[in-house]
Amino acid sequence: MSKIVIVTGATSGIGKASALLFAKNNYKVIITGRRSERLDELKAAIEQFNVKCYTLNFDVRDKDSVVKNITTLPNEWKNINVLVNNAGLGLGKEPLQEGNSADWDVMIDTNVKGLLYITEAVLPLMPTNGTSHIVNISSISGLQAYPGGNVYCASKHAVEGLTNGMRIDLLDKSIKVTSIAPGLVETEFSMVRFKGDKEKAAAAYKGIAPLTGEDIAECVFWAVDRPANVSINQITVMAGGQVDAVFIKRDND
Repeated sequence: MSKIVIVTGATSGIGKASALLFAKNNYKVIITGRRSERLDELKAAIEQFNVKCYTLNFDVRDKDSVVKNITTLPNEWKNINVLVNNAGLGLGKEPLQEGNSADWDVMIDTNVKGLLYITEAVLPLMPTNGTSHIVNISSISGLQAYPGGNVYCASKHAVEGLTNGMRIDLLDKSIKVTSIAPGLVETEFSMVRFKGDKEKAAAAYKGIAPLTGEDIAECVFWAVDRPANVSINQITVMAGGQVDAVFIKRDND
């Protein structure tokens, strides 16, 4: 019987790549996201691998919607082996004293509270026989602050703290918990962060070969695919030429 994975924020980037990779490896896939048309497109792509796909269209910030969608899953989808908490975003890169409190609320509600809402709802559906795994998509920002990162970094530091706490709390349930902390990944992240400013978004990746969503998806699947006696607590992965959140070697530097 195929295992089941649920991937949040699956409409682009790391989430989309992860959903496709699990499908290629014969997982039944539940995908969630706010953009219904993209969910439908991804569902069609997943089903080309002859595996089943189920779509859930909601915003992880809305707890009532999260609970309703997860608790009303059809019975055949209620045995979830893998949860990939991917939904997240950054907004703005101003110093804290120049920041936008509305942006802060969106980041905290999505990156922290949304992760908690999904995890709380999915956990009762996860087997406790050693086949279950939670993967939280964190960031180098969860390990290190940088100029203008402030609230986004704080939200990802929270993801790291929650991951460590989950790992302890779920030990007796035999549920593994992993965090993936990427550096520069070229997805829609920077376009969202800079609110559609293409020039600012492109500058984030200028002079460097960034990671791709597929690169991080491979890390996610590799961690989940380890044998029972191997538990991957954390993977930190940088782009070539990137040491951490601050030190980056760009062409022509």
